Amino acid sequence: MTTSFWRSTGAVAAGFAAIVVLSLGTDQVLHVLRVYPPWGEPMAGGLFAVATAYRIVYTVLGGYITARLAPHAPVRHALILGLVGLAPGLAGVMVAIAKPGLGPLWYPVALAVTGLPCTWLGGVLYRPRVHQ
Repeated sequence: MTTSFWRSTGAVAAGFAAIVVLSLGTDQVLHVLRVYPPWGEPMAGGLFAVATAYRIVYTVLGGYITARLAPHAPVRHALILGLVGLAPGLAGVMVAIAKPGLGPLWYPVALAVTGLPCTWLGGVLYRPRVHQ
């Protein structure tokens, strides 16, 4: 395998890791601050909107990180990140359908639907500086 392949894989993995770590870290902080109820207890619908908002921001940031680290074609790498994230997003939708007591269906649907556009936006926001 080439160095470019590993750099590409690393770029996508770094973006994915950033999204997961920031999202779960923010979840934990909001639980500790008692903005969110304790783990395992149901959340109010408005709190799912809060979670959706920061996950959107973190997904754009993940796309940016991926584009920044990509050895070439930064937007394409960001889109690959979005496609990779689609799998857990769709899994979340399926779990929500199977277990409606976990929360509103719109939440995992929103995450699945916004993932690809958000990573694309992160890729587009990354503009490599061209020296003139």
